[in-house]
Amino acid sequence: QVQLVVPMAVVFGPGSVPGDLPRPLPFRDVQEMEISVNLRTSVTSRYEMRYRSTTGQEEAALAAATAREADAALHPLQDTTLGSLTMYVVPETSSLLPQGINVYVGKHRSALVRAVGSLAALQARLREVTQLMSFTASAIAAALSDRVPDGRLSPDARRDLKSSLGYEITFSLLNPDPKSHTVDWDIEGAVNRYVKPVLDKLSLVANFSVDSQILYYAVLGVTPRYDKESSSFLLSAHSLPHVINPVEARLGSSAASLYPVLNFLLYVPERSHSPLYIQDKDGAPVSTNAFHSPRWGGIMVYNVEAPASPQASLPLHVDVDMARVMEVFLAQLRLLFGLSREEVPPDFLLEGPGNEGLADWELDHLLWAHTVENIATVSTTLTSLAQLLDKIGNIVIKDDVASEVYRAVASVQSAVTKLSLGHLHAAFQASKEAVTSSERAFFDPSLLHLLYFPDDQKFAIYIPLFLPMAVPILLSLAKIVRETRLRKKEPTKMD
Repeated sequence: QVQLVVPMAVVFGPGSVPGDLPRPLPFRDVQEMEISVNLRTSVTSRYEMRYRSTTGQEEAALAAATAREADAALHPLQDTTLGSLTMYVVPETSSLLPQGINVYVGKHRSALVRAVGSLAALQARLREVTQLMSFTASAIAAALSDRVPDGRLSPDARRDLKSSLGYEITFSLLNPDPKSHTVDWDIEGAVNRYVKPVLDKLSLVANFSVDSQILYYAVLGVTPRYDKESSSFLLSAHSLPHVINPVEARLGSSAASLYPVLNFLLYVPERSHSPLYIQDKDGAPVSTNAFHSPRWGGIMVYNVEAPASPQASLPLHVDVDMARVMEVFLAQLRLLFGLSREEVPPDFLLEGPGNEGLADWELDHLLWAHTVENIATVSTTLTSLAQLLDKIGNIVIKDDVASEVYRAVASVQSAVTKLSLGHLHAAFQASKEAVTSSERAFFDPSLLHLLYFPDDQKFAIYIPLFLPMAVPILLSLAKIVRETRLRKKEPTKMD
């Protein structure tokens, strides 16, 4: 049984304190909610709320002209512990929040909430904000998708990447027509400028490695349809799944990889199929001219402008606009990690994450989900290992395997304890150690079940080998015994 504890500070600005507070500020309150996963598993979410008034510095920060400026000024004054949240309640008439906006969620671990009449109505609004910024029931169900009955899962629950100790990111430029196009892309500069800040932020979650490649004469494997009206070629939505397999055979990145590989492909169409546009399910052109495949990666089609004169010399030199390309790839990277921002109430305003690619609270969102998923993975791995050892009675368990099992159990118990104390970062680190130890124990070469045979198999193997040799030996022994007995029965000759 896992309990997820979120430490929260609810800070009332001047003129925003509800009239029906049960006792004077400051005071503490606890709210719990149970998330049922299946008949045997449930996760309890516990919000430990600390109500207080603003300090002088916080009042000065809340006097800023805009919510963005206030969020930046409040950041140094608040608790920055992973998994913690700070809610600043501003008066109902405050001009800090735009008209029609009741909640502003910043880039860090705080939000500005417009006051409402009663404490119960405020708590209902705070519950919405905390679930957005920490975890929802659907996020926990997606993390435990292997244990949730199929009928209770949303169609998107299994789209996010599974938790892993590391990920490999491969950027590939596909040039199917090098005779017509010489494509130049500054991938190293683009990775350092756009991708590295995001991966630096995600380094808490996992290790990342990035590589790139250029593939020539690599075609999509699907013939696009020519549209006379627009004088262009179209790829329909139903043909997109057939694009990946032929291309993946050329990538070769996942063959020797220990970790999941995320593929981001930039495809420059050949002249005979140019310009090429992707259509959605309704037949409308996709604005980004790209699509993504869950748990695999994304593909973007980069059209080259036709030369002004038909007599232009080939191949044409193409400089790729890396800012436009990386904007699409980073959006796809967020989708792969389940960080889409679609289910937001209309009166919520979310600040963009900026150059870092994701906000602090989105990082916490990932850590919550991956910690729960890691605990479930360790539980499944150790249970499978125990069942395997029960089936093979004569299996030899080495001391190093036993120590890995003990370490995995201790680490996963530590992770559950840290979660119940609200220490998200320590819990995540312990869950990673538990996964590492349980995988080492499970995949230890000495536990390969093919090394151990049931007794009936041993008899079936060894009897045909030893029986032909044993028969003459046994007959000889019987003859010796018989002769010995006969010799004993003969009367002893007396002189």
